[in-house]
Amino acid sequence: MNFFKKSEDKFQAETINELRQKVSSSGLPQHVLDVATTEIDMLSRISPSVAEYTIGLTYLDYLTGLPWNKKTEDNLDIERAAKILDERHYGLQEIKQRILEHLAVKILTSHKKPSVLVVDDEKIVTRNLEHLLKKEGYAVMTANSGGEAFARLEDFAFDVVITDLKMEKISGLDVLEKAKMKYPDTQVILITGYATIDSAVDSIKKGAFHYLSKPFNLEDVRSSVKKALEKKVFDRATKGSVLCFSGPPGTGKTSLGKAIADALGRKFARISLGGIKDEAEIRGHRRTYAGAMPGRIIDEINRLESSNPVLMLDELDKIGQDFKGDPASALLEALDPEQNKNFIDHYIDVPFDLSSVMFIVTANIADNIQDALRDRMEVIEFSGYTEDEKSHIALQYLVPKQTHIKGLSESPPEFTPDAINKIIHEYTREAGIRNLERQIAAVCRKIASDFVRNKESAMNIKITPDIVDKYLGMGRYQHEIADEENRTGVATGLVWTEAGGEIIFVETAKMKGKGGLILTGSLGDVMRESAQAALSYIRSNAPLFGIEDNFFEAQDIHVHVPAGAIPKDGPSAGATIAVSLVSLLTGRPVRRDIAISGEMTLTGRLLPVGGVKEKLLAARRAGVKIVALPVKNKADIESLAQDAKKGIDIRFADRIDDFISLALEAPGVK
Repeated sequence: MNFFKKSEDKFQAETINELRQKVSSSGLPQHVLDVATTEIDMLSRISPSVAEYTIGLTYLDYLTGLPWNKKTEDNLDIERAAKILDERHYGLQEIKQRILEHLAVKILTSHKKPSVLVVDDEKIVTRNLEHLLKKEGYAVMTANSGGEAFARLEDFAFDVVITDLKMEKISGLDVLEKAKMKYPDTQVILITGYATIDSAVDSIKKGAFHYLSKPFNLEDVRSSVKKALEKKVFDRATKGSVLCFSGPPGTGKTSLGKAIADALGRKFARISLGGIKDEAEIRGHRRTYAGAMPGRIIDEINRLESSNPVLMLDELDKIGQDFKGDPASALLEALDPEQNKNFIDHYIDVPFDLSSVMFIVTANIADNIQDALRDRMEVIEFSGYTEDEKSHIALQYLVPKQTHIKGLSESPPEFTPDAINKIIHEYTREAGIRNLERQIAAVCRKIASDFVRNKESAMNIKITPDIVDKYLGMGRYQHEIADEENRTGVATGLVWTEAGGEIIFVETAKMKGKGGLILTGSLGDVMRESAQAALSYIRSNAPLFGIEDNFFEAQDIHVHVPAGAIPKDGPSAGATIAVSLVSLLTGRPVRRDIAISGEMTLTGRLLPVGGVKEKLLAARRAGVKIVALPVKNKADIESLAQDAKKGIDIRFADRIDDFISLALEAPGVK
């Protein structure tokens, strides 16, 4: 028994020694090194047979393997980045511009000289230090008194301040307190000819980085400034950005994230958050059992072996919560630029710096993200593609891609623009291009099948609209088309859905009754309230429209919005409902070539609506010529590309009365 015990002790001692060597040579930050050393000391005192020993070994192995100080160098070639983004994504100019702006800031700040303020009441000292530091490539300013230093600190944020301790009126300690109070990241080095242990301790307590005594060695000054700059968070612009890409499915949010990583020369990882309910997925598990693991963020950083990757957090709006915690709240610390420098994963249990990570969040609807979390992001809207953009993307990107994937590169089929437009109109119903790519892939598969059976018949085939019908069958979708004739009580509205814009028809009818309002069509609470507000406005202003005051006493009014099986909600149909009701009650038909969108108040004012670009695209698909919008949406229209507004006459109004005058035919017109 003693032999086995001695062998076990010897093996444990060798293991502990190997761990100590591994930890000491791994270049861990001091706070991590202290934790690792404590953990090794604990392991040296317990038996290898207990579970805690294995847990400790696994923990130390993970801790030393993390890329604490390993970063990839950013590629700061802005022309290269622009080329990568343009080659991989057509359109999306606003999003591309935002990425290039981020890169431009990094380029400027990377070339910025560190700034140093030298404060001393002896001019010869300031001149000597200025000469020394300028030779090192620093931007140097001087001050010959504490008061002058205060004035300099009011105007500039310095990276390092070198100040004499003993000065008249305002001392070096006063300068230290002023600098740290105004700029906490500024590092202050004190120099004095009256050095004492007490003064050194006092200055360090007040936040000084270093303390030098006169006469000082110039090499010591040079070394101290260099170390101070390493300690200081010099370039805040290199901190990780948090961008939120919000928009319908298939608009290129995820693929653009990968392109951004390639443009910057960083490593990339995607973390899918859809359906996550356990907070430990983000923060990790505490080391209380053998199966404990770190959270997804730290694990991806460990896998990538880089502390400054681009991390994409996909589908954040579909995150859940239950008794295991709230993952969205756990993300607050990780995504907040003000606190993620000291992110603590429960497994590693020491602060890890996430400030250099570039986070990109995606969501279909940004409003579904927790408010506190959304406040920490810059939301960039992906509004979907116009038909022209879809056609261009299909011909330039999707067709070559699917031709290669389906093995048709030797004899690629030629898709005509008309065939692509037919697929867009009749086989897809989306704001993005995901289903468009599926339909192109389906055509390529059928061509590949024909090619295998009869090579000659499928060589260099030209895909026309007729061939599309042959391969894909009859068209599956027919977008709502504006009615052929003007009708009484039927108004055309514009709505936004997760899949893009659509037009709807609001139908109203009246019948004998006792003043009831019937609402059908799977309407949500907000839409029901909009209908009630519209009716109340019309009743309170009946004479204005030539309607009898008591019209509601002896009849019921029915408001219906097809299709009844599809749930509908939102305030933007309020104006459409009001126009339909006035048409019904006055007998004046609604013009079929006008579509309306606007939230209406009880006093008849029109409030702005969202999803303007998608609604314009839906109006064009449906053959609508005129779109009526609240005047407060004028800024949204002016910011749109001309392509999105092509072929549409856009009218603005501030009150519902103007919409009614525009949309209804004049009295007596048939």
